[in-house]
Amino acid sequence: MAVAGYLPIEDHGVIGDLNTVALVGLNGSIDFMCFPDFDSPSIFASLLDAENGGCFYISPACDGMKHKQLYLPDTNVLLTRFLSDDGIAEITDFMPLEASDQKSDLIRRVTCVHGDMSFRMRCSPRFNYGMAAHATDLETEHEVRFSSAGPDGTILRLKSSVPLKIEGKDAVATFSLKTGEQADFLLERGTCNTPPAPDLSNFVTQNLYETINYWKKWISECSYRGRWVEIINRSALVLKLMTSSKYGSMVAAPTFGLPEEIGGVRNWDYRYTWIRDASFTVYVLLRLGFKQEVKRFIDWVDKRCDDVGSAGYLRLMYTLAGELDLDERILQHLSGYRGSKPVRIGNGAFDQVQLDIYGELLDSVYIYDKYVTPISYGFWNDLRRQVEWVCDNWQREDEGIWEVRGGKKNFLYSRMMCWVAIDRAMKIANNHSYPLPARWQQERDKIFFSIHQEFWNEDLKCFVQYKGADTVDAATLLMPLIRFISPKDPRWLSTLKRIEERLVSDALVFRYRNKEHLDGLEGGEGTFSMCTFWYVECLAKSGQIEKAQLYFEKMLGYANHLGLYAEMLGLRGDHLGNYPQAFTHLGLISAALSINDILEGQENKRKI
Repeated sequence: MAVAGYLPIEDHGVIGDLNTVALVGLNGSIDFMCFPDFDSPSIFASLLDAENGGCFYISPACDGMKHKQLYLPDTNVLLTRFLSDDGIAEITDFMPLEASDQKSDLIRRVTCVHGDMSFRMRCSPRFNYGMAAHATDLETEHEVRFSSAGPDGTILRLKSSVPLKIEGKDAVATFSLKTGEQADFLLERGTCNTPPAPDLSNFVTQNLYETINYWKKWISECSYRGRWVEIINRSALVLKLMTSSKYGSMVAAPTFGLPEEIGGVRNWDYRYTWIRDASFTVYVLLRLGFKQEVKRFIDWVDKRCDDVGSAGYLRLMYTLAGELDLDERILQHLSGYRGSKPVRIGNGAFDQVQLDIYGELLDSVYIYDKYVTPISYGFWNDLRRQVEWVCDNWQREDEGIWEVRGGKKNFLYSRMMCWVAIDRAMKIANNHSYPLPARWQQERDKIFFSIHQEFWNEDLKCFVQYKGADTVDAATLLMPLIRFISPKDPRWLSTLKRIEERLVSDALVFRYRNKEHLDGLEGGEGTFSMCTFWYVECLAKSGQIEKAQLYFEKMLGYANHLGLYAEMLGLRGDHLGNYPQAFTHLGLISAALSINDILEGQENKRKI
């Protein structure tokens, strides 16, 4: 029996172990989890099909409860509280991080804080995105074995300190607790060798303390001490949750299929690593002092992505392992979040031509090379071949940053990032005294003049989205942020004004107006939260610091109760798209750092 209906996307917290995550609803239901890795098939996906997706539900057996949810400070340990006149209960959800063998244990501790309370539990895994049948066996009164009939033959064990029963293919329990009593549940891979159910209490307690200590120690390494430190720390913690301990790469979001419009068709799979995110990830983590994460990410780019060494074959996204197994397909059997179909896995955009990724790659390597560790000569040779390819191909049309499916164009953002690719490569070469082809500067300058001459619309007094367009694009907000143009240049200030007129509603920013039929898809979408953070950072750098701070702090009010953001916001402030989204939290941190630097008079004193 699935939990009736669908919680809002934002009514979920997220826990994880750097291999995968689980989304925990305010009602005590785990509505989404892929197992054992981020990009593995789901075992719980009731968020995408309330009846058939599978969930792990625990709740007091009474109506009229008030729900609250919070993280233990400076951790990713989640507490879900149930409050009523009859009593108070809470569920502590976490995933231990000492699972170096990628166990992906999921631990749930139910505590009766006050009163005498009864509870219901139902664990309903649905293997391989709900497509694989499974057997459910009662091993002991306190242990249930789920065996998938799918190709991977996944086995899960649910261990419990309270008696379990089987109903159909699910494990269920009804139990009562008095003040101070606890019940523990452990869902683990079937091959794990954890203690038997009667010994669960000490095991759970020990792992809880170790997990708390892990997160507190990790966030204590953050070097930032300015404004909004708690908000920045929370964003850093969620970014860490989306980082693979196995590979060092980061997923764009740990979910798939969540809609950009309720009932719409823009439902994508984000459980992959985008090269585009690289420079933003490196810059933000380095500013916060997390050099180890930066090093692992760049090592992943260097070692996992063989395409880096093949000029022109760099792809915009890869699996966590750096592979290209991303073929897109539709899960016809899933009804979608609130009827939003199709539900897609894989991502058909992986083989698009997107010229901007070369700039983002070179920018991230430049930052790493200058502020962390000099890159190797072999890596430089791979990058050099890519730069030569950019010099030959920067005038090509492509699908652009937004991965449009309505045809290729000469996008301004793509051309600008080609300029970045050559510019940063020249800086790396100068830092190492490597030979610097005269052609690079010639091509870089050609791109510079091309943008100023071919993408400037004199009638509109702004830089336009693509060559010949009369429209603007929120991606243009990155022009001053990547130092292509001064944030106070008259042309830029005029462009910023035009973006405000066409794309900005108070503190909310559309990436572009999709009614212009640019992307080749039906339906609409919400405002892009990361674009808002780009916008406020541009405001700050242009000298409008008070407006920037006001809009930044207003935007913080659109976060959910835990400080998390999905990709977009709907007209009612509801979160849309995959959740939580790394790019949004990267944008939040970058904007906060820029505003704080300006307010502290440090804008021109920072090394990075």
